[in-house]
Amino acid sequence: MLTLALPKGRLAEETALLLQSKGWLKNLPSEGSKELTYVSEDKRLRLLFVRSQDVCTYVEEAAADAGIVGWDILKEGGFDLVAPVDLKLGACRLSLASFPDFDLFAKRSKVRVATKYPNLTREYFFSKGISCEIIKLYGSIELAPIVGLSDCIVDLVSTGGTLKANGLKEFESILYSTARLVANRSSFYHKHAELRSLIESLEN
Repeated sequence: MLTLALPKGRLAEETALLLQSKGWLKNLPSEGSKELTYVSEDKRLRLLFVRSQDVCTYVEEAAADAGIVGWDILKEGGFDLVAPVDLKLGACRLSLASFPDFDLFAKRSKVRVATKYPNLTREYFFSKGISCEIIKLYGSIELAPIVGLSDCIVDLVSTGGTLKANGLKEFESILYSTARLVANRSSFYHKHAELRSLIESLEN
């Protein structure tokens, strides 16, 4: 049996539908269920429903053989995982945004940046030769420049509607992200046949 960690929410639902279409699930988990695990009828697959930020930890620590996670989370955490398949689901981008008159290269001691992604943000500003102060937030990132907490933000953008609604402008995309299948390196070796079967079905 393969154990697959899925992020709770829409991506888990989209992935479950994909797994069903590929023959890995006959029935889908009950809608609105509070259960955190689900075993397929043929016992080939066990699903774990966890927070998106925790998927890589479950897989890296071998609590799951594989998982579905956004490329943004994988890159931010620097996890040591195999990432063999781009599922093309949950497409979004990690972008720099602020008020329309924001000037990234204006002379200032440090740019204050609010973000959930401190490592990718620091790497981006370092590549520009700009010193930055990272303000780590976990939600409502767009509020930070509005109340003067930061000069700009680095956050995930899908349609850009939330930025526009709050008077902010997207300046530059730092990273494009889609959902990836990731696997534990040990499982990739010891359960190679099972994982190869899953990989091949998802690639086609």
